[in-house]
Amino acid sequence: MKQLRTKNHIGRLTYFGLAVVFVICILIQMFWVGMATFVNPTNWKNHIEFVHQFGFFIPILMFVFAFLGAVPKWVYGQLIALIVVMFLMYFTANITRAIPWLGAMHPVMAVLLVGLSFVILLSSWKLISRKCIQKEGEES
Repeated sequence: MKQLRTKNHIGRLTYFGLAVVFVICILIQMFWVGMATFVNPTNWKNHIEFVHQFGFFIPILMFVFAFLGAVPKWVYGQLIALIVVMFLMYFTANITRAIPWLGAMHPVMAVLLVGLSFVILLSSWKLISRKCIQKEGEES
């Protein structure tokens, strides 16, 4: 039983680490937008290309480690919401020519993505905190 708990803890720690990396990537994306807007429009290329390095890859890895960490069901709800918002980010970025007002929703989706990524980060911190682990141990 101790090995299972160690595997769960490692899964949760890795999930938390991925949440940290995801937040950092989102902040880097915001930096590239600022660079493109205020410094040089050629930086849009960096913004467009960087998202392909982490956009869906990190959330899918988070699903894997959430499973290994035996996390509560609400964590999966957060991850599904994250993937939906990421999809909407891609959608709103690429629909601009056909439906311009939907393209204007891209920064709105970005605000949702930033908020959701920080909620996931804080939630994942709670999953690895000593208080949460002790509470789950009492339930077993």
